[in-house]
Amino acid sequence: MAFPFPEPSLARRRQIWRKPLVLTLIGIALCGCSFDLGSLGPEKDKPQEAPKAAAAPESAVSAANVAEAQTHTAKAQAFAKSGETQAALDEFNRAVALDPYNAQALYGRALLYQGNNEHDFAIADFGAASGLNPQKAEPLLGRAVSYLAIGKVKEAAADLDEASEADPHNAQVWTIRGQAYERLGEKAKAAASYNKAVALRPRDDAARSGLARVGG
Repeated sequence: MAFPFPEPSLARRRQIWRKPLVLTLIGIALCGCSFDLGSLGPEKDKPQEAPKAAAAPESAVSAANVAEAQTHTAKAQAFAKSGETQAALDEFNRAVALDPYNAQALYGRALLYQGNNEHDFAIADFGAASGLNPQKAEPLLGRAVSYLAIGKVKEAAADLDEASEADPHNAQVWTIRGQAYERLGEKAKAAASYNKAVALRPRDDAARSGLARVGG
């Protein structure tokens, strides 16, 4: 993830930043994080259409649906942790269809999309999560990683600013925020972010190398 000296060309920089940033977040991906949020998912037979955050349904979700959705979510998380990503995605889709406010399913599905480089899908789910639970850093961090992967660096930086306020003790947020501002050429902000990351996690090699690059 680190840039060598001297700074690479724009084309080379884009190549460097594509996959590693996504992989950075996959370690968090399926740890069963829970937020109270939701979004309706795409139909399996329409893969070309990115999922959109749906408005709240007019009728309340039944208790039976909520319980069944939680069961599907638990199955999905187990499948994902064992590497059965398609089975996991199927279960997450079932969970979200039953309960569009199932935060775990929405977030888990977004991470699966992200891990498969389907960033438009991931951004839609992360965006719904962030809109419904703005105090949570994880959906913002997830969306920022996908934004970075498709070159939307300003959007990523905005999400990371918000994530750093939501969870100022999250070293990964600060590291990736540093990377975003480094890409924007804002070295002072990048250095400040890397410094905070190193203070929280002294052995964070990405933050330490970033700090060296920006002269912090």
